[in-house]
Amino acid sequence: MRKKTYAMRYVAGQPAERIFPPGALLHMGKALPPGAPLTTHSTLRVLVWNIFKQQRAEWLSVLQNFGKDAQLVLLQEAQTTPELIHFATSNYLAADQVPAFVLPQHPSGVMTLAAAHPVYCYPLREREPLLRLAKSALVTAYPLPDGKMLMVVNIHAVNFSLGIDVYSKQLGPIGEQIMHHKGPVIMAGDFNAWSRQRINALYAFAHNMGLHEVNFTDDHRRKAFGRPLDFVFYRDMGVAEASVLVTRASDHNPLLVEFKP
Repeated sequence: MRKKTYAMRYVAGQPAERIFPPGALLHMGKALPPGAPLTTHSTLRVLVWNIFKQQRAEWLSVLQNFGKDAQLVLLQEAQTTPELIHFATSNYLAADQVPAFVLPQHPSGVMTLAAAHPVYCYPLREREPLLRLAKSALVTAYPLPDGKMLMVVNIHAVNFSLGIDVYSKQLGPIGEQIMHHKGPVIMAGDFNAWSRQRINALYAFAHNMGLHEVNFTDDHRRKAFGRPLDFVFYRDMGVAEASVLVTRASDHNPLLVEFKP
């Protein structure tokens, strides 16, 4: 029997809460009533980073320097260590993590830190066919100042698989969420798109969902077999600025994007 997928929510001053997938999708009115919007500024700053389970020094200073001004931080391979939870709950209203697999002490998986409480939270997991470890994804939604709802997809794609069947299978339920959402979307993370088959599948998926890719002029994204692994896609928004931060604090470089909602 497969383990039930859930997200863990961390909020300052409250015990961690287990969040299970809602019974219906966002467009069917299964969201909570919206609270304060994600941003009150004319721009929305987003940091995307595979944090390598916080195995290297300086990860916290990178987050403190570049994450604290962002309204959204999308982490992959985030281990729920006390240091990360403290950073998340001190600087953000809510942090949601989908445990992909449990390490000796702390679960690791995608984690979304946000300056507003999510009104919708849909955790997803997909098992690696060869290693039998799981990768996770998280779909959340936040109110924007104009009354629209921003859907945010944080994904760590399966890595070791023959062909693209499992890769496409992981994108399937995410596509169902995006397809039915009427409003802006940000989809970002570590897509492990290291083969021609994978990159073609990813671009076809983005095209079908009406998503545009964020381009980086000075592109220092982590590559495998000459192809970047980390991407940011968006819909119904504009890009004001996009950069890749070069650091040794992880085996991936963080992506920083400023959107105009």
